[in-house]
Amino acid sequence: MEAWLEKIHKVAVDVAQSAGCELYDIEMVGAGANRVLRVFIDKPEVGIGIEDCSNVSKGLNEVLDSEDIVPGGEYNLEVSSPGLDRRLRTENHFKKVIGKKVAIQLSQNLGSLGAQEKSIQAMKKFESDLASVEDGCIVFDLKNEKMKIPLNAVEKAKLVFEFKTNKPLLKK
Repeated sequence: MEAWLEKIHKVAVDVAQSAGCELYDIEMVGAGANRVLRVFIDKPEVGIGIEDCSNVSKGLNEVLDSEDIVPGGEYNLEVSSPGLDRRLRTENHFKKVIGKKVAIQLSQNLGSLGAQEKSIQAMKKFESDLASVEDGCIVFDLKNEKMKIPLNAVEKAKLVFEFKTNKPLLKK
């Protein structure tokens, strides 16, 4: 992470905590005057509301404008929830979703990561329940094989939202 983004990250952690939230993630996207600083906040077990986003946005704007941390001129600030199908990037993100279904895209196939089961060796994309997080690796049970995948082999990962209901959706 670039030094200025690390500074923003530290400021965002403090501002989010003072608003009763936690910082989930941060990213800068776009170029020139179309740059967007996206800040994702969360409240585990409760969820984020519009007021939370507004409070964090106001707090961040005050600090970022006064300290001129963001290089390169204009940018827009967006503060939101990471959503139900949240992106997973850090070990902490994965720890929070153990036992839940995760969609994974890898930089290499499972065979190159040590898979013995022939039917999964060529896989670079899959969805499966996350079994655990161990020593910088995420662990899945795939076709009765325990696969330990280093976090640095993960190109993209997100939580798969599964709608669960005890009632049938349609009445006959």
